[in-house]
Amino acid sequence: MLPNAHRLGGIQMMIRFMKRLWRDRRGNALVIAGAALPLLVGSAGLATDTIQWTMWKRQLQRAADSGAFAGVYGKIQGQVVTDAVNRDLFHNNKVGINTTVSTENSPSSGPYAVDPNAVRVTLSVQKRLGFSAIFMSTVPTITATATATIVPNGEYCVISLENTSVTGIAATGNATVDMGCGMATNSTSLTAAVATGGSAVLASPIGAVGGINSSNNWGPNTVLLPFSPAQNDPFASVTPTTPTGSCPNVNVGPNTTVTLNPGCYGNMTFQGTVHLNPGVYVLDGGSLKINAQAKVYGMGGVTFVLTTRTNNASQIGNVDINGGAEVQLTAPDSGPYKGLIIYQDRRAVDGNNANTTNLINGNSNSIYHGSFYFPNQKTTFNGTSGMQTECMQLVARRVEFSGNTNIQNSCPPGSGSKSFQGRSVRLVG
Repeated sequence: MLPNAHRLGGIQMMIRFMKRLWRDRRGNALVIAGAALPLLVGSAGLATDTIQWTMWKRQLQRAADSGAFAGVYGKIQGQVVTDAVNRDLFHNNKVGINTTVSTENSPSSGPYAVDPNAVRVTLSVQKRLGFSAIFMSTVPTITATATATIVPNGEYCVISLENTSVTGIAATGNATVDMGCGMATNSTSLTAAVATGGSAVLASPIGAVGGINSSNNWGPNTVLLPFSPAQNDPFASVTPTTPTGSCPNVNVGPNTTVTLNPGCYGNMTFQGTVHLNPGVYVLDGGSLKINAQAKVYGMGGVTFVLTTRTNNASQIGNVDINGGAEVQLTAPDSGPYKGLIIYQDRRAVDGNNANTTNLINGNSNSIYHGSFYFPNQKTTFNGTSGMQTECMQLVARRVEFSGNTNIQNSCPPGSGSKSFQGRSVRLVG
């Protein structure tokens, strides 16, 4: 047979074989599997790449979120924002992803572009994918962006300025505290705010720079905000009036009624009935003591200022208002002491004795409408059931509620007083 004829016969045999194979139903599964194998391999490769990509994206997003938080907290503490972000990324990067970092304060665009507290962190990384790299000419870039800033977190009417590892707010005994707003402390303690014994605290939110113990003493639906940024001193800009001239002591005995005018005084002790004309009462090195049987009325806008004209801060007096006294005081609604019933010079010496602790009490006929300010001393509030504490605020180094305190704090419309706006750090984008 000629070579060409031999070759032609071979081709014809191959054609006949393929026709028989096509008509043969045996082995179809093998043919289908062979045809589908590239699709199966491709799907598995793409699935693996998708999982890997998603994991890298999540790791990158977590790092960006943490960096944005660190940037805002760093700004609050007076640090350079970029340094705070880079330090956080260095210490918290546990996955070994080397990234390109972009930090903005404020962001260059978006709804927080005019927010001076907003920090935007953008992280990017190029990662080669095992399967998809076969078809891609360049290595893809993964990007994650997070924006954090300071946002309002509630209204407070009690602020503890304690900034060490000492408890800042405590409710003890059988105290029932119904504030109608929140409480916050700058204490760094893991027990920055506590409620113990038979106390019941109805106040929300409860914020702290440090930790807050979970407790059944906190009322239902109370929002606990541990590890929040420190709250500002709402009266930081207020400075005490410097005493001048003669400042006599005043002692109003039992069964005596007097009317006092604003001015400079030394110690003020009230046992009888005292009417206070509106204005500022400066106590130069003196303390304010209101005994159980006293009745004190100053509803037209009265402020007591505890200070001293000397450099001896230990001379700055404190406040002792007995629980049996009937005290009705309203703060002024204008002027340098707006909203303040009692202002204590922030130079006052701190301590845990009677001379460095302020006691705020009163009977069921007592009315407090305004703020008590003791920025460097402890204040203990032992109120009485039925006491009217409309828009009463407490700002002190440490605050304690004890005894049978029952406070119901509310701010009527048009009262001129208001609670303090709290703040916390949140991711906003």
